[in-house]
Amino acid sequence: MPIWALWLLFLVENLLITCSILLIGRFFHKDTPTSAEWTMCIITNILNTVITYAGFWMWKHHIIHITTVWSWQVLPDFLLLFIGMDLLMFLFHLTIHKTFLYKAVHQLHHAYTDPSPIDLFVLHPVETIGFGALWLLLLVVYPFNFYAVMIYLTVNVIFGLAGHLGVEPLPVQVRNLPIVRYLGTSTFHHQHHQDINYNFGFYTSIWDRLFKTYK
Repeated sequence: MPIWALWLLFLVENLLITCSILLIGRFFHKDTPTSAEWTMCIITNILNTVITYAGFWMWKHHIIHITTVWSWQVLPDFLLLFIGMDLLMFLFHLTIHKTFLYKAVHQLHHAYTDPSPIDLFVLHPVETIGFGALWLLLLVVYPFNFYAVMIYLTVNVIFGLAGHLGVEPLPVQVRNLPIVRYLGTSTFHHQHHQDINYNFGFYTSIWDRLFKTYK
């Protein structure tokens, strides 16, 4: 496949994910995005396409190794990706909030105290590249299973959408279940937008509980 076709394929892939999130989000949040939000959303999609191609290039040049056999290894690989990325993104997110980077980079995302689905893509370019770099770094240091990667990416989209719904779809009884109570629900991330000093995690509240930033 020629390079231009790969770029187009990766761009379409990212746009389809974005459109799916926004369409699902419409069932919960009826606000119409502004032109500025659409602009940032497009920029984020272009940068995500660059990151996707970078990952492909690194795989092609044997910098990233992916196993393709369906086996018991899928589950531990997924859990390692899930917990590993949650920790790295927590540390990155915390660093942004506690340094000059908050005003320079992250304040753009926190213009919204009541987030909507498109706000998932309203990110400063530095932030988008930073999260993408963490993802590629994790793939470089360990040969993850292909199916574990696909499952993780699906779960990542679900958590991203849930965190920016603006409403909590899970009833209290479900959120209080032994495992669910440690996950990053819509309420968990919404509280972060309400108070920027707490709840820096993405998929779980584990690191916030350990670092005493849980609310």
